[in-house]
Amino acid sequence: MIGSPLRLHPATPAELDAVAELHAEARATYYRGHIPDADFEGPEELARTRTGWAAAIGEGRVLCAWDANGELAGVAAYGVRDGVMHLSQLHVRPARWRGGVGTALHTACVEAWRAAGERTVRLEVFDRNERAQAFYAARGWTPDPDTPRAGDHLVLRLTLAPSAE
Repeated sequence: MIGSPLRLHPATPAELDAVAELHAEARATYYRGHIPDADFEGPEELARTRTGWAAAIGEGRVLCAWDANGELAGVAAYGVRDGVMHLSQLHVRPARWRGGVGTALHTACVEAWRAAGERTVRLEVFDRNERAQAFYAARGWTPDPDTPRAGDHLVLRLTLAPSAE
């Protein structure tokens, strides 16, 4: 139900199947018709995806957003790569788009990054995913001047002001 309260918390290993399923559903919406289906929903890709999510969950780098009906509405993952914080995943169940789930996850990530003293965060977004690009632009992400592209993805950067405590 759109607008229902969300419960955000760090993902647990017991939530791996739900996280991997949501990831596969969300990715299919923006990759289908642009890259071969096997590249995002073939058995090898699904196994790789599940392995990646299991590692991220094990490292405590994944946030889940569950709705009041017990459905996983969204998921986000982040971590340091090459000395820079990266938002590596932010997926919302397509039926929940424009319902505040992505905003809630993004806000929680920003709060965690600020608490950790991060000042710069990067992400990569599929260059044909204009919906996601607009979402990030509305939250202050801009093209990374040092590395504007990574293959078929745009690289965006968010500069965080220190928290006002």
